[in-house]
Amino acid sequence: MERSLNTSLKEKRVYQAVVIGVSAGGFAALSFLLPSLPEDFSLPVIIVQHLHPASGSYIVQHLNNKCSLIVKQADEKESIKPGTVYLASPNYHLLVEEDRTFSLTVDNRVNYARPSIDVLFETAARAYGEKLIGIILTGSNNDGSKGLKRIKEGGGLAVVQDPLDAEVDSMPRAALAATAVDFILSLEQIASFLMSLSKGKSYENK
Repeated sequence: MERSLNTSLKEKRVYQAVVIGVSAGGFAALSFLLPSLPEDFSLPVIIVQHLHPASGSYIVQHLNNKCSLIVKQADEKESIKPGTVYLASPNYHLLVEEDRTFSLTVDNRVNYARPSIDVLFETAARAYGEKLIGIILTGSNNDGSKGLKRIKEGGGLAVVQDPLDAEVDSMPRAALAATAVDFILSLEQIASFLMSLSKGKSYENK
């Protein structure tokens, strides 16, 4: 399944980070996507998932057991390292500072959520600019649509899971309505896409 808006990405830009927003259906999506990334995957992957407060540590443990990469909850003032998967802690907004460290806040909910995908995406866009990849996966609201637009406006790459491939299509559809994204891909294609771009190669849909 593919409905890419570009048949290929020929630019040689080297990306420096990936941000992912996911909500309902996210457990299955991340359990498929993240284990497909190899041990030498070169980019940090920063994720906001809307979770019940009690489930955060379980998700981290589950993904660590399945993934080649280190998976952890992001900590206050922690420096962002390549090849690490960071998950936002439940009940805290996760921000990326311009020095590429994390900040955690308990500010008001955004889009009825804390952590908010928009908060992560908008702050990461300021920190990474055109070297950021933003991805919206399955979810049941519109969180992340404004943030993905901000990434695109800053020269970054905007990717959305194909609504037909998503367990819950509301969030992908909201993102598609908000901005002209670069790629609409299945989860399987997103994994191939990330591996290609992390190595500075062009990505081509087959």
